[in-house]
Amino acid sequence: MWGGWARDLGARLEGATRRPVAGDVFAAIGFDPTTGHIAPTAPLAIGTSESIADTITAVLRRWCPSVAAARRAVEAAWFMPDPRTLAVPLADLPGLFGRLRSRGMRIAVVTTDDRTPTLASLEALAVDSLVDAVVAADDGIPTKPDPAAVRELAARFGLEPASIAVVGDTPADLQMGRAAGAGVVLGVLSGLGTREALAPLADALLDSVAEVA
Repeated sequence: MWGGWARDLGARLEGATRRPVAGDVFAAIGFDPTTGHIAPTAPLAIGTSESIADTITAVLRRWCPSVAAARRAVEAAWFMPDPRTLAVPLADLPGLFGRLRSRGMRIAVVTTDDRTPTLASLEALAVDSLVDAVVAADDGIPTKPDPAAVRELAARFGLEPASIAVVGDTPADLQMGRAAGAGVVLGVLSGLGTREALAPLADALLDSVAEVA
């Protein structure tokens, strides 16, 4: 979803600035338009929408006559992806979440995306009714790798962090789990992270999120 969004945003930014800015923007946010790869530690992978916009504004400042002009260009080009048309599940998520819940587990999502697009994504993927809690970037809670989100969820559920399993595909996900004292930290290789990046931080690596259950 986010690779397609990045490509579209690059085209919109070039239209807004009338300059060939897309290459610089892609490099700054960690997107390779040739392969579609997103670097797992880059702004596009772990940044909030606000921080990504700030990064792009700084890039455009090199092309625009002023900071104000760069901000106007970003505002003119900015849009959020539509998960109903762009989100592609990497597994049978309703089945996976259903199996976990049948074992008495509760499911939460911690994301650096804002709440509104996150809820739209969960609905598009048909798992919104299977998720018990969401911590999003605009909730006012420090974002990962800070452990605050896991501790917040532990408090909501009346659990110790050691009773929580954190599953993620970026180093920031796993660092969050480690710092929070999660009982299990699992890395999945079906997302952005590589074996080399995730292995030192994970209790176990799974080839796919489908294997979590």
